[in-house]
Amino acid sequence: MEERLKGKLEAPTLNYEEYFSQKALGMKASEIRELLKLVESSEIISLAGGLPNPETFPKDIITELAKKAVQEHGDAALQYGTTKGYTPLRLEIAEMLRKRYDIPISKVDIMITSGSQQGLDLVGRVFIDPGDMIVVEAPTYLAAIQSFKYYEPQFIQIPLDDEGMRVDLLEEKLRELKAQGKKIKFVYTIPTFQNPGGVTMSIERRKRLLELASEYDFLIIEDGPYNELRYRGEDVPPIKALDTEGRVLYLGTFSKILAPGFRVAWVAGEPHFIRKLEIAKQGIDLCTNVISQVIAMEYMKGGYLDEQIPKIRAFYKPKLEIMLRALEEYMPEGVKWTKPEGGMFVWVTLPEGIDTKAMFEKAVSRGVAYVPGEAFFADRSVKNTMRLNFTYVDDEKIVEGIKRLAEVIKEELKA
Repeated sequence: MEERLKGKLEAPTLNYEEYFSQKALGMKASEIRELLKLVESSEIISLAGGLPNPETFPKDIITELAKKAVQEHGDAALQYGTTKGYTPLRLEIAEMLRKRYDIPISKVDIMITSGSQQGLDLVGRVFIDPGDMIVVEAPTYLAAIQSFKYYEPQFIQIPLDDEGMRVDLLEEKLRELKAQGKKIKFVYTIPTFQNPGGVTMSIERRKRLLELASEYDFLIIEDGPYNELRYRGEDVPPIKALDTEGRVLYLGTFSKILAPGFRVAWVAGEPHFIRKLEIAKQGIDLCTNVISQVIAMEYMKGGYLDEQIPKIRAFYKPKLEIMLRALEEYMPEGVKWTKPEGGMFVWVTLPEGIDTKAMFEKAVSRGVAYVPGEAFFADRSVKNTMRLNFTYVDDEKIVEGIKRLAEVIKEELKA
């Protein structure tokens, strides 16, 4: 073995890059994933990740249900499954969407995916041709940008305010494009506790967005991973619940209400759309992890989800309040931030002229990490923002992390 290893080291080095496709050459690593590598094994207080807190994982229940999945459903749970997903789970999800959100839906309208990230990739694969125009929020979920970018669309960015996407600005853009004989393919939105902004789209804007979709003939891709993480305020129905024409594809997930390691999520939409997504998925992974689907089904069927959601909310609510108080106490004048009613993130805007990506290493050297905001913009044009996560770290570390971050920002402002 030593001789073979020695021979390998002495062999000519391949020009690896020349073997990659043009699409592969254009791929870039996830900014968050790369940043997390810098802080995962250190004493740094990381406000950077988007991780649920492990203390919210129902480990004892999962242990029981995993045993039950093998003992009672082993023949199915340990076998290949259908691409569309485990039928009893799809039935449970349909029932939940009807009960919780008043969405008229059945198992036929639902396909299980390997995490919402696969759902986003399938949307890109099925709906985007090179050059198609798609609308995203500014800022938006950076992994959605990464997924869609592979299929070579033109991104149109629509800014956010405290009520979500500026639908009035979207309408202006749509009018402008129509005058040029152009149209968009879809709008991608995270309307409830948006990632990274933390804001929630008002009911009026949701209704108007649907009206625009009908008037200008486009689809809406609604990403709803945080819908159940409301800590104060009144619930706002998903856009899908208001959809009468079948223009909305709704992405949901168990990552925030069970555990992200299961990688079980779903897409809900018109059967014709779901069928094409299913065909696309057949060529990717054949089927989503079946035993995880069986456990998720038992989790819902046994009523554990209804018990778990209030526990998760009670765990995260004080963390959000602690972060907002710490920001109020320690941040210097000129720094602004969103005040979410739920979700996992607070979006911070610094005065113009500060580049949070350039500042990142200074922050890490002071023992705190965040995600620089430019990664959340399709054109990477905004430099003075950052995303903070409050769900993962301990309460006292939230305060200490904000103190350290505020000191770094004060130094940047002086400079």
